[in-house]
Amino acid sequence: MEEWGTVTPPVLVLLGATATGKSALAVDVALALAESGQPAEIVNADSMLVYRGMDIGTAKPAPAERRGVPHHLIDTMDIAEPASVAVFQGAARAAIADCRARGVVPVVVGGSALYLHAIIDAVDFPPTDAAVRSRWAGELERLGPAALHAQLAGLDPVAAAGIDPGNGRRIVRALESVELTGRFAATLPEWSYALDGVTQIGLALDRTTMDARIVARVEAMWRAGFVAEVERLVAAGLRDTPTAARAIGYRQVMAYLDGQITEAEAKERTIIRTRQFARKQLAWWKRDPRIRWLPAGCDAAAVLAAAWRM
Repeated sequence: MEEWGTVTPPVLVLLGATATGKSALAVDVALALAESGQPAEIVNADSMLVYRGMDIGTAKPAPAERRGVPHHLIDTMDIAEPASVAVFQGAARAAIADCRARGVVPVVVGGSALYLHAIIDAVDFPPTDAAVRSRWAGELERLGPAALHAQLAGLDPVAAAGIDPGNGRRIVRALESVELTGRFAATLPEWSYALDGVTQIGLALDRTTMDARIVARVEAMWRAGFVAEVERLVAAGLRDTPTAARAIGYRQVMAYLDGQITEAEAKERTIIRTRQFARKQLAWWKRDPRIRWLPAGCDAAAVLAAAWRM
């Protein structure tokens, strides 16, 4: 094992689609580093694990599964708080900086490609203003996304060209940004690390196996009491939350609780939506040439060997 000494510890990123075993492997890696004399801690990069009470549906690692390894950005927010990419970026970078300042290797783990990109790469977010956004959100409700998209096209044609006319939430964000700054970047910048010493390891899994694992995970969620978890969160105000209510599985169960679909349909839609999300994430990561891919199911030694060519 390389001795870092006074050199700032590297940043190890462990990524992969749903059901590739990232969380457990990250703990294995952190423990292997600790056994070699190099302390390591985990920094969560999953957008929904920050929410207290959202446990079963997010596959949040239980305290026992963390095996004594400190985890950052888990259970840090109430469901009413908006976990925007910009907020998450700042919190994750602060956690990474804290680890490195203490001589600890941060093992950044997650399946949210956009959030990982924002954490490790040079991604800047425009300022926000709650009053401005609320006004445009009201216009969205009054006029609909197509009309608002037309307004955006008149103010910033380039931004409008990069946004789906039916994506009302993104149109509102763009109009807010244009009003505050005069412009909106509809596309994210390409790969350029904002942090030094980053190594990304991806876990690859064939589609057939991944699909089967997703089905097994969703079935396990239901057996573990997922519907009851959603019922508790609904009673705590989940429906009115800006971010948490959009989580896969939670939306589908709420539709079941509202009588819009059957429980079987809620489960099947959760499976389908999770598969779609996994494919979207993989398509994103396949464009990033910096990721070193390993087969899902590999051990900590393989990850460390790939990360630092040991």
